Amino acid sequence: MSGKIAKALIGGNWKCNGTAASVRAMAEVLNKAGPLSANSEVVIAAPAIHLTTLKSIMRPEISISAEDVAFKTGYGAYTGEISADMLVDAGINWTLTGHSERRVGFGFPGETNEIVGLKTKNAISKGMSAIACIGEQLADRQNGTTMKVCAEQLEAIKAALSEADWKKVVIAYEPVWAIGTGVTATPQQAQDTHKEIREWLHNNVSPTVAAETRIIYGGSATAANCNELYAMNDINGFLVGGASLKPEFVDIINCTK
Repeated sequence: MSGKIAKALIGGNWKCNGTAASVRAMAEVLNKAGPLSANSEVVIAAPAIHLTTLKSIMRPEISISAEDVAFKTGYGAYTGEISADMLVDAGINWTLTGHSERRVGFGFPGETNEIVGLKTKNAISKGMSAIACIGEQLADRQNGTTMKVCAEQLEAIKAALSEADWKKVVIAYEPVWAIGTGVTATPQQAQDTHKEIREWLHNNVSPTVAAETRIIYGGSATAANCNELYAMNDINGFLVGGASLKPEFVDIINCTK
């Protein structure tokens, strides 16, 4: 089962970072970077407060994404939420769902697998595309239950979607123990899990979805390691954290040339 898909997705996740000035400065770096790899689709997820600014100033071939989407669709008494309807109205057609930080929580209970599935469906039902994040903690890796955890997360996404919805889904595999720790899964470790995820899609959704879904790596990809990682057959791009706020993000985008 071949997993190399011609058009990679290179995502940036700016998390809770960026001032009005620094966001404009990073956009200028990307705007002045010259031609970007034709083999990369670039999507940058930014804090909600910066989305419309970035949409208005970023070079047009780079898409802007929300980092999360509301549990409810539409408009109403959901204080603090930003619904898929509102994002689409603002010209934002991508969102992350289920990022590991949101699954764990920030000192309070995080999102369940079922919530992530429903949020993914909400986005797609309004015409958005979703980068749905899955991945295991260090204890899961050490206990040999990586794929058990990933399968449970995938099952909840599958339960919320129709088969046709998967055309709007990118899976981001995040080994949580390799995010922001300076530790990166080896290329072979990443490849092995990506292959298992693709096999799960083949066996539990459909062979077509398995063949067409991009599975991107979200474990501290940098300019220094992206070439070796991207050479792996089932790695179809990256979800980049800290490095996406630096000029080296251009090198990561262009590793697909």
